Amino acid sequence: MSGTNSVVAIRDLGKTFGNEGSQTVALSGINLTIQPGEFVSLIGPSGCGKSTLLRIIGDLTGPTTGTVEVNGKPAARARTDRDYGMVFQAPVLFDWRTIEANVALPLEIIDMPRARRAQRTAEMLSLVELSDFARHHPWQLSGGMQQRAAIARALAFEPRLLLMDEPFGALDEMTRERMNTELLRIWEQTGTTIVFVTHSIPEAVFLSSRVVVMSARPGRITKVIEVGLPRPRSDETRELEPYFELITEVRESLKAGGHGSDAGTIADKPLEALQ
Repeated sequence: MSGTNSVVAIRDLGKTFGNEGSQTVALSGINLTIQPGEFVSLIGPSGCGKSTLLRIIGDLTGPTTGTVEVNGKPAARARTDRDYGMVFQAPVLFDWRTIEANVALPLEIIDMPRARRAQRTAEMLSLVELSDFARHHPWQLSGGMQQRAAIARALAFEPRLLLMDEPFGALDEMTRERMNTELLRIWEQTGTTIVFVTHSIPEAVFLSSRVVVMSARPGRITKVIEVGLPRPRSDETRELEPYFELITEVRESLKAGGHGSDAGTIADKPLEALQ
């Protein structure tokens, strides 16, 4: 299943929470390969294990069965080698540090020389169009701008893989659409492989190279949908007939896989809720 050129290779993965007396199977039989430069979205009903799968890829929790390789090595080794960047729903910026200092933080941790660190930080702020706000603090920026800063920080040390867990879920619809367009611009400029968790079908279709549809718990991959919409994508993309056809295909695939009444509307339940 895994190839030497794949960024992510998952084979026969399962995840069970709890003990022998009370167990919950969160994921079962997951097989997925992601190639360099892909933008892959994971979508499914609440509690299906999307975020759990993302966390296993990022070595934030381990699988119960099966294997995960990132850049041809175990996930734990990939994490220590700093192959990952991660962005979550909350930007998790430090209010006492400026935006510039927040973006520079991972570079400080790896002890990058000061001059190179300043250069790289400036490059990242320019990439996310926050150069004019470098000396501001997080509380002085909008939610969308804070999330752009979080993306810049995640990309600062040039990871080959960016993991994003519902990063725009807390934003209003207009800001969310604008951030989708910004994220695609950043993705196209950097060539970073992205794995993206979302509950929004239109968001998944607009962003992705492929949409991975998951079933209700225990989470399984029920369908992988290729998104052949032309690039670069823009607001005009959302008016194309193939865009609406793909939205319908994803929606029908979710229905076929089973879902609860809250599917597609709220964020994943925390891991504790699966235990």
